[in-house]
Amino acid sequence: MAKQNAILYICAIFVLCTLYAAQPIQPLFKEEFALNGFQAVIFTTVIMFPLGIAPLFYGYILEKRSSRQMLGGSLLILGVLEICFAFSSSYIILIAIRAIQGFLIPAALTSLISYISTSSAPENIQKTLGNYVAITIMGGFLGRLLSGISSEYFGWRPFFFIIGVGLILSFFALLKVGKDAKAGFVKIHKTEVISVLKLKHNFFIYAAIFCVFFVFQGLLNFLPFELKNMNANVGESKVGLMYAGYVIGAIIAFNITRIIAFFKSESRAMICGMLIYIAGLQLFNINSFTVMFASMFIFCLGMFTIHSIAAGFVNKLSLKHKSITNGLYLSFYYAGGTLGSFLPGVFYQHLGWHAFLLFLGFILLCGAGFLILLANTLKAKI
Repeated sequence: MAKQNAILYICAIFVLCTLYAAQPIQPLFKEEFALNGFQAVIFTTVIMFPLGIAPLFYGYILEKRSSRQMLGGSLLILGVLEICFAFSSSYIILIAIRAIQGFLIPAALTSLISYISTSSAPENIQKTLGNYVAITIMGGFLGRLLSGISSEYFGWRPFFFIIGVGLILSFFALLKVGKDAKAGFVKIHKTEVISVLKLKHNFFIYAAIFCVFFVFQGLLNFLPFELKNMNANVGESKVGLMYAGYVIGAIIAFNITRIIAFFKSESRAMICGMLIYIAGLQLFNINSFTVMFASMFIFCLGMFTIHSIAAGFVNKLSLKHKSITNGLYLSFYYAGGTLGSFLPGVFYQHLGWHAFLLFLGFILLCGAGFLILLANTLKAKI
């Protein structure tokens, strides 16, 4: 079982590297392909967009597929596409590859969760899934960090080639994984979606998490451009290192029950997380690499506190339609990330970094408002 989970965790790391490796080096793409700012940030937007809609529609396409089939097929195609990405010199082809990969990544991640949850003993599921969350966080960090280091010293192409090879090798390693299960996609019907959204506590959590990931992707997507503006000679490895605060999410994931117990309620803990999140965001107004590096830890502490609690809390509050409740949570989460990856760029391009942060701060205040409404709604129920 340990060997099987290790293989699945390695698969998850390569999938997350595929998703986020381009983010810290988007200024490099901008320079190499003579792109404008919008064209450069689209490298993240096009791969994230399908993550927002997949949970709502994949059930109709993938209902009868097993986890082995979905994960194996996704890994193999992702790997081939990543190698093609490494050798392509056309911006249009690069964007097209990222868009196709965006539709494969949700299938891979959902299959991984299904595989892990169905192959674990009931008493170990919480721990195993907690490990999975931590691994995905580490995958996101490693993808960004190693992409930056590789791009500075060897060019950006070798790392993407390595990811592609790693994905293909993961496909072959997966053949040694024994237990199989359905991929976990379910058909989602309009009436059920409406009934879930009509519950105030669900809507407030969804709206809050939309704001939370909107800001998270907004900052992470445009931060490399601001670092280059601050110092044109800053290397890609230093930009990649800026995401080190991301790893605090793994610590949060392992200790979330203790955090909730300390605050004595999920809603109170999320509101505190939001205050930390807002404070961390505002520290980025100080144009210093050292301050920004430290700010990332505070920023990520707030974000992952909210996300780690909200994901479980929406399940705890759900008495029925749990699969739809989770699907909608992921849709709102990634829809926020998709819009956040490019929309704040209007403020950044025309009004500058500080106006950009002010806009993101306003979005977080909206998110805080939804969390307060959530707390009041739950208090009224009691």
